[in-house]
Order: sequence, then structure tokens, then C-alpha cells
Amino acid sequence: MRVERTALPGVLLLQPQVFSDERGFFMEFWHAARYRDAGVQADFVQGNHARSARGVLRGLHFQTGQPQAKLLWVVAGEILDVAVDIRRGSPTFGRWVGEVLSAENRRQLFVPEGFAHGYCVTSGTADVCYLCSRHYWPAGDRGVRWDDPAIGVAWPAMEKILSPKDRLWPLLADAPDLPVYGGEA
Repeated sequence: MRVERTALPGVLLLQPQVFSDERGFFMEFWHAARYRDAGVQADFVQGNHARSARGVLRGLHFQTGQPQAKLLWVVAGEILDVAVDIRRGSPTFGRWVGEVLSAENRRQLFVPEGFAHGYCVTSGTADVCYLCSRHYWPAGDRGVRWDDPAIGVAWPAMEKILSPKDRLWPLLADAPDLPVYGGEA
């Protein structure tokens, strides 16, 4: 597996080894010991699969009380996957990284606790799978505005389709309950 560190400490771009031949391909999308050695510090307890149409933007989400680390990949289609450092006091507070994940490139993004996460579908549809380090806890559901100019995510130039909830998240500067940077990296 190839591991690339991003501009945000702890956010990793992973390229699992893929074995291909005339029959198709095989890859491990998760192997606890190998991923731990690569820097993925999470014990996953929940797996999710979402299908979305072109232009759907989900995010930017995080959880308080029971924060989640996530490992994401795309099994059909393509997305721009984004992580934003929302840890108050972090040297990279408010900065973001974005990576194209697709069924073709088979890359994965690891988003640790303390980061908001979101993605935009750039293909006709996309099936996104992800593992979470904690179960979803509705009472801790939070987010920040996808188009916050202080963050400045360079989303794809297309009409965006958002849920009513995602349209109403506060700007990062006004967001309550943000995690606090603890010096870890």
C-alpha cells in the first residue's frame, strides 16, 4: 500500500495494492495491522454506503461528544473528497485538503477525528463507502458551511444539490462545539 501524507497532519491518502488480471481485480480495502502501520489510528465499528447523483454535495460534517474518524473510498463513479481542520488552536485550523476518489483510481482518504468532512459527486452517480470509528450519534451531529469563504474549498464548478440541513450549517467562525487541538499529529 502506498501512503501519501496530505497538507493536514493525520489526513492520509492511501493507495491499496490492487491485483488485476483478465478476470477483474482484487484488493483489500481494510486490514487492521497494515493500516495501523500506515498511520491509520482507528478501530472501525460502523460501515456505510451512500449513492448520490452528480452535483450532490454532502458536508461539511463532524460529530461532537462521540467524534468519528473515517476511511472513505468510491466503488462506482467519482467524487471530490474534502477534509477541513476544525480543531481550535491547531496550526492548520480552517485549512482544507481535497482529493479525487474514484472507482478507477481506487484511492482512499483517511479523515481523523477533529476534522469536518464532505464530498461532491463529479460523475453521473457515485457510490461512496466508508468505515467509521464510532457509531453515528444524532445528538452530536454538527457541521460547518460548505461554502464558507474563510475556508475557501475549491468545489467543482457545477450546480450543487444540498440537503436543507447542509444549507444551514454555520460558518466556521460561528460554529459551536468545535474540537480543541491537543498537540497530536
